Amino acid sequence: ARALVLQPDFIVADEPVSALDVSVQCSIVNLIGELAREKGTGFLFISHDLAVVEQIADQVEVMYLGKIVESGAGETICETPKHPYTLSLLSAVPMSPRRGELKLSGDAPSPLEVFSGCAFASRCPFAEKHCFEEMPELLPTADGGKVRCFHPLSAGRSTIARAEEPSQPCSSSEPQR
Repeated sequence: ARALVLQPDFIVADEPVSALDVSVQCSIVNLIGELAREKGTGFLFISHDLAVVEQIADQVEVMYLGKIVESGAGETICETPKHPYTLSLLSAVPMSPRRGELKLSGDAPSPLEVFSGCAFASRCPFAEKHCFEEMPELLPTADGGKVRCFHPLSAGRSTIARAEEPSQPCSSSEPQR
């Protein structure tokens, strides 16, 4: 509310709904959407919860240890993730059809560590030797996004089949997820 008093053109919202229950999250997400449409306010919405991100973001940048690992339209990234870290984030969403699809093992490396290869390689179930030695480039994907991975995921390369579930916008009367 304090950020809105001055009617800014742009707001950085860092985990704005992380400690709120689902119904309050929906209200905040709806409010942010209204402000963006009605006032033309731009938002940088930072969150680990891709279920919430999918509801609000047109464009999504997924980062791991300060590097963008996947970029694209919000709906596309949530429907067909290309980077294993993106899939792991979707797997952690409680009511996601991808729940448990990719669980990470081990701890994240120190952000202070300098990597010659991919920072995610030590936790990636698809990593090969060259993943530890070379940093992949952020390259375009067929769906208009970008991915930083030598072995991007494809529709047939996930650990379980995904159940189809229609995506609905968050409504104030019914919490979605």
